[in-house]
Amino acid sequence: MPRYAHQAKKRFGQHFLHDRNIIDKMLRALSLQPTDRVVEIGPGPGALTFPLLEMLPRLDVVEIDRDVIAWWQEQPQAQGKLHIHAQDALKLDIPGLRGDSEPLRLIGNLPYNISTPLIFHFLQHREHIRDMLFMLQKEVVDRITAEPNSKDYSRLSVMVQYYCETHYLLKIGPGAFSPPPKVDSAVVYLKPWATPPYVAKDEAQFGKLVAQAFSQRRKTLRNTLKELLTAEQMESVGIDPTRRAETLSGEDFVNLANLL
Repeated sequence: MPRYAHQAKKRFGQHFLHDRNIIDKMLRALSLQPTDRVVEIGPGPGALTFPLLEMLPRLDVVEIDRDVIAWWQEQPQAQGKLHIHAQDALKLDIPGLRGDSEPLRLIGNLPYNISTPLIFHFLQHREHIRDMLFMLQKEVVDRITAEPNSKDYSRLSVMVQYYCETHYLLKIGPGAFSPPPKVDSAVVYLKPWATPPYVAKDEAQFGKLVAQAFSQRRKTLRNTLKELLTAEQMESVGIDPTRRAETLSGEDFVNLANLL
């Protein structure tokens, strides 16, 4: 694999993966087929990209770093196969990128400083996405996959699990990266629901209610949601207003939001 000579850039949150064992596990998890439409977020020096190019006739990558883009344009393995979208992934036009193809499969070692906004951006266009496999800060994966009544259960847990099946795949230590980050990492697999287990009548209202409920984590629903619902309304769907947000399931939140 060609060597990338530039330093990782702190402003882009770059920590380049180099552990081949981790890379192989991530790729096996996707069971890729040559017909799959794969988009890698942030290819960097190609730890995932080169193996993907060996497996696929076409690979789309999203990259904002001009040095990385210039380097990839010089790689012979990329010629005719690698399609570079030189932009901020937060502004990626998912529907336009998919076009008339099969739903996209997203993969990447996401920049930790913008990983949560990126995930919410992708979820806005989930009908164009088959699945997602991301390496993230372990703390974020813990929150995404957390269950009610746990310390990691949060707004992020409720919202991502509303839109996707979530699977915690593996934990990764700092030594798998260059430069090593100061935190542990983990890989999460997200698959948008084909049929959601529960449906909010108004997803914007649902998101607003969940955010409000977790805005003051130690307070009861009676206090956090008093501007939205009365205690009697909560009780009408079987929710005790003295409970706290972290005790409610996703379905509980949907039932509350559907009262608005």
